[in-house]
This record gives sequence, structure tokens and C-alpha cells, in this order.
Amino acid sequence: MAKLKAAVLGATGMVGQRFIQLLENHPWFEVAVVAASPRSAGKTYAEAVGERWKMDTPMPEAVKNMVVMNVNEVEAVAAKVDFCFSAVDMTKDEIRAIEEAYAKAEVPVVSNNSAHRWTPDVPMIVPELNPEHVDVIEFQKKRLGTKKGFVAVKPNCSIQSYTPALHALREFEPTVVVATTYQAISGAGKNFKDWPEMVDNVIPYIGGEEEKSEQEPLRIWGHIEDGKIVKAEGPVITTQCIRVPVTNGHMAAVFVSFKKKPTREQILEKWANFKGVPQDLELPSAPKQFIHYFEEDNRPQTALDRDTEHGMAVCMGRLREDTVYDYKFVGLSHNTLRGAAGGAVLMAELLKAKGYIY
Repeated sequence: MAKLKAAVLGATGMVGQRFIQLLENHPWFEVAVVAASPRSAGKTYAEAVGERWKMDTPMPEAVKNMVVMNVNEVEAVAAKVDFCFSAVDMTKDEIRAIEEAYAKAEVPVVSNNSAHRWTPDVPMIVPELNPEHVDVIEFQKKRLGTKKGFVAVKPNCSIQSYTPALHALREFEPTVVVATTYQAISGAGKNFKDWPEMVDNVIPYIGGEEEKSEQEPLRIWGHIEDGKIVKAEGPVITTQCIRVPVTNGHMAAVFVSFKKKPTREQILEKWANFKGVPQDLELPSAPKQFIHYFEEDNRPQTALDRDTEHGMAVCMGRLREDTVYDYKFVGLSHNTLRGAAGGAVLMAELLKAKGYIY
């Protein structure tokens, strides 16, 4: 089978680099175009990135000598690829415009950006949780006037550390969720060399993050009505989001109450047996076991557990009854793998399997 040709838009940034790393030996996709801002265009990828390669594996040989294209030259990029991954660093209005421009050029866009997360006919997908939302793409294509082009997005990186655990328990009807996230510096596209003031420090604020953390799970749990995604009405979610001195991995401390309170054994059974379409279809990037539970009191730990199943699983621990809410637990997800580029690659695999990318 010939591999589908992908462009990586915003290829020089941290998430763009992660896409390139993940696609190096992908069985279905290959990087055919690297595109970035006009200041990088015309250089080889190795020249454009220079000393800023942030991955823990070497830059793939296949991309080093690729000439970076100008991301704004939509028709030129579109002519060379079957679809694209978007990790561009622009204002939200600019991102919305350029992603729609690629879609109108008949290039499906799988986006890591937040700009289109609330566009009513753009699906925001965690493939194990709401794969049925791909159906809204047909309405989006009518609006855009396209046969093949559309935009699909992945949600905020931090919600992956607790939303899957709650999703697996939806039959017990969660009513109130209180979550505090402890988020790695790579979520800001930085490492300790770039951000020395994060060493030995905690910053109790991440702009815009709390609203995303409270609202985006409701969109994932929403339904399609009149060609739009209508968000779920509950549960009520309140969050605090804190930046901590960790390279990769977002952790969440979660309290939850239910309309139909389950037993601890029921919760653990639901987590252990939870699987979604990616597991059923055996998609290349899908973890075999999506939710891992650790019985040890001191797990999951960021350094030990963020790479579980190549960073594509989510890890839970410390489940116990609470004195104010019904239960409390801790969750962990790898923010640049499951939460960013890896989640987008898995979404592209789902879209290919469903016939939307070809």
C-alpha cells in the first residue's frame, strides 16, 4: 500500500517536530512537505530548525534536506499532499483562516491548534471517546463547498489526563467534577534551557487553560444536531491549572460525585475494560490498553509513567472515597504525545479508516 503524503504545517516548532518524529516510520503516512513561516521558507529543514531540535531522538534523515515551504502558499503545498497536520504558531484568527484555506484547497486538516475547537461543524475528537463526531464533517464540507477538504481538531492536552477516566464512568452519571492540573513546560513549547525561571518554581496560572479544561470535555460529550455539535449540559466541571517544573506529562488531581454512586470495584472494572474504536480497529498508534490503573500509593509518577504504551495510554491511581465528594483519584497523560501530536496522528488514522482521508 502506497503511503499517504502528509504536510506538517508549523514544522519547526515543538509540536511540529513531534509530528515529524512520530511519522518517521509510520505504516500509513509519510512526511512529504514541511512548511513554516516565511522566515524559514527556502532553507533546508535542518537549517531552519538549527539548534532548536527538542526531541529526544535525532532528527530523521528523510526530512533534514527537505526545503521548507512557505505555509502561506496554500495552493503550492496542497498540490503535493493528501492531507496535512497543523501546528502553526499564529493568532487564532490567522489559524482559523489558514486552516480553512487548506480545507478549501481540498486538503483535509488535522489540527493540534485550539482555533477551531468551537467552530460548530468542526469535530473535536479523542478517538476512543467520541469517534461518532466525524459525522459532522459532511455538514462542514457543504458549508465550505468541498468534496474532500475539512478541518478536524484535537482537544486541549490537559483534559486527556482526566476526561477518559470520567468517560468510562458515564453510566453512573457524574454530576460535579473538581480538577487541578499540574502541567509540564513542554505544554508551552518550552524546555528548561528556554525557560530558566521554571526551574525550582511553580506558576499558578496558564492563560485560557481553565476555561478550556472546564468546557472542552462537555463538547466531547456533546451530540450532533442540525449539522452542529451541541455540547453536553453536565457534569459541572471546575478546574485550576498550574505550571510545574516537569519536562513532559500533565497530571490531574480529580474529585467527582455521581448521581448513581458506583463501588470502587465497579470503577476499576470500567477502567480496565474500557476500549474504543481505535482498539477495535487496531489503529497503528492506538494503545492496546487505553486506561492503566496503578495500585501503588505513589503512582502514577510523571517520570516513570508518562511513556506508558509509547505515551498514548492514560494512567490513573490513588482511587479512594472522599469526605466531601464521592471519589478522588489522580490521572496522568503525556501532553505532547497523547495530548498533542500523537493524539492528532491517531485521529488521522481514524479518519483514514473511516474513509475521510484518502
